[in-house]
Amino acid sequence: MKKNDFSQVKKELTTRQFEVTQNNSTEPPFKNEYWNETRDGLYVDIVSGKPLFSSLEKFDAGCGWPSFTKPIQEEEVIEKTDKSHFMTRTEVRSKEADSHLGHVFTDGPDPTGLRYCINSAALRFIPKESLEEEGYGEFTKLFVAK
Repeated sequence: MKKNDFSQVKKELTTRQFEVTQNNSTEPPFKNEYWNETRDGLYVDIVSGKPLFSSLEKFDAGCGWPSFTKPIQEEEVIEKTDKSHFMTRTEVRSKEADSHLGHVFTDGPDPTGLRYCINSAALRFIPKESLEEEGYGEFTKLFVAK
């Protein structure tokens, strides 16, 4: 696949995944795949497969969506001002596929004080036991001490 040519992957997305990642939609709180996922692993962009978040930075914010204190690599997420719905928020998008992920807020826990509130539909979860076979073996080191 050519860099940034995700047309085939987009055709394979569910309706919800497409609406969230391509049309900036939001899935319902507490009615999404990963809001209460507690296993160790990686959360990757559903379109590009790029690793974005780790379970090690996930926390229960009580909001009904997966919440993280930081991305694995800050340069892999892009922040944009979102003035939709009569409010100003900071939207989070994936750098590689330009997928809408969710929003980041400043009401998170230490040490960052950030809460990356991310739609499950924008992510694919890969349990730590499957990292090697799924092609993400380099990230197993994140979970060695755990």
